[in-house]
This record gives sequence, C-alpha cells and structure tokens, in this order.
Amino acid sequence: MKAGIHPEYREVVFQDVTSDYAFLTRSTAATKETITWEDGNEYPLYKVEISSQSHPFYTGKQSVNTTAGRIEKFKNRYKR
Repeated sequence: MKAGIHPEYREVVFQDVTSDYAFLTRSTAATKETITWEDGNEYPLYKVEISSQSHPFYTGKQSVNTTAGRIEKFKNRYKR
C-alpha cells in the first residue's frame, strides 16, 4: 500500500443533534470538534441530523398510508 493516501481510521463519536443521542464507533469521518466521552477519553465529534433514535421509522412515529383509501378514490373517479 502507498503511504499517505488512506484516511485515518479512528474512533469517532457520532451525535444526533435532534435527540442528543451519541454513540462511539470507528470511522474515517473528518471533523474538527472533539468531545469527552463517558470513559474520560477525548474523541473527535461528528454531528448528524438523524439517527435511529430520531428517525420516524425506528421510533414508530411513521404514518402508514393505507391503500384502501386510494383504491376507493380510483374507483369513484372512474365509476360508470
């Protein structure tokens, strides 16, 4: 492998700014901010707008569209 062409792979804290949820994982994400984690060590901080803690699909707040209403509209529109 050539030296100096690969990004640094290190531990990074990802923080959901919507729900203030944070998790520690390994990544090559470049960031200038840092945060002190629960273990007392300082890690780079990468802020994200949405995670599994705030996404409607994972939180159960996603509305499910029923096709019954759409079918009835179609039938009423093309009724003869």
